[in-house]
Amino acid sequence: MAYTDILHRIRAAEAAHGRPAGSVQLVAVSKLQPDARVEAVLDSGHRLFGENYVQEAQGKWPALRDRFGPVTVHLIGPLQTNKAKAALHLFDAIHTLDRPSLANRLARLAQEAGHCPDLFVQVNTGAEPQKAGILPNEADTFIAAARALDLPVVGAMCIPPEGADPVPHFAHLARIAERNGLGGLSMGMSGDFEDAIAQGATHVRVGSAIFGARA
Repeated sequence: MAYTDILHRIRAAEAAHGRPAGSVQLVAVSKLQPDARVEAVLDSGHRLFGENYVQEAQGKWPALRDRFGPVTVHLIGPLQTNKAKAALHLFDAIHTLDRPSLANRLARLAQEAGHCPDLFVQVNTGAEPQKAGILPNEADTFIAAARALDLPVVGAMCIPPEGADPVPHFAHLARIAERNGLGGLSMGMSGDFEDAIAQGATHVRVGSAIFGARA
């Protein structure tokens, strides 16, 4: 099964780069996948999934959690400020904290609710104008500001530019995380997760290599 193959590759990459076994978490990206494919991975015992859209996750995970028990779900797609309240209650972690207005909104909601998902700051390592994320030279200031709001910032996330060598981007994100004392590194997807693990990834986001191409 593709899922088992990906797990083996993750464990092999951990060993190859001197990482402890189990130090890399596989976020199975289930966005827009048919229920049968998601259920097959749940049946295999996997319990950490990534979703890109709040509305899709709302329609999918309450029923699956009723059937399969506790499942950890992370938001890995962009979060609109007006969906922040729903996201706060639905997700265990949000990988796309990418602007001050969202940080302020989450801080207010977290105070009201008394809890907040773990947060990863999305860094636009390629400084691509069309892509979300904090610019690398503004990351330290933004992380400090988010912490000052009592937000639980645990890591950093990036999506390297398409077609570029991802390794320098993974290394850059790792340096930002290290100097800010962040233990989480959400980086690496189906085509490059082994490179990400070599650079210190703690969470790899793999979809098509597990589930197959989306319909």
